[in-house]
Amino acid sequence: QVRFVESGGGSVQPGGSLRLSCVLPDFTLENFAIGWFRQAPGKEREGVSCSSGGTTTTFYIDSVKGRFTISRDDAKSTVYLQMNNLQPEDTAIYYCAVADHITPQLMCTSPRSIPSWGQGTQVTVSS
Repeated sequence: QVRFVESGGGSVQPGGSLRLSCVLPDFTLENFAIGWFRQAPGKEREGVSCSSGGTTTTFYIDSVKGRFTISRDDAKSTVYLQMNNLQPEDTAIYYCAVADHITPQLMCTSPRSIPSWGQGTQVTVSS
């Protein structure tokens, strides 16, 4: 059973910021692609941002470009998602994921290929 320790969610007003963290203690993270996904009520899970190991190629969906930043600290087996200028449409449960032998874009656009998920962390943006 893969362990995900996700944290950092909360409730903010539009325009606010949050930083999500995900610790993956079972992985030598530098060898894997990592990503953040989200699922809003009544909607399918979608990839938000994904990053490769090594060359750190990154992918963002259009709606978060310029607002969200994915990063990783391989030494701490931790993945981050800095979210700025949050909007109500960003409200969702956010999940981190890890995968190998996959590009960031393919990882983010194929959530059904992700074999394991953590419990997620709730992000609520409202005034």
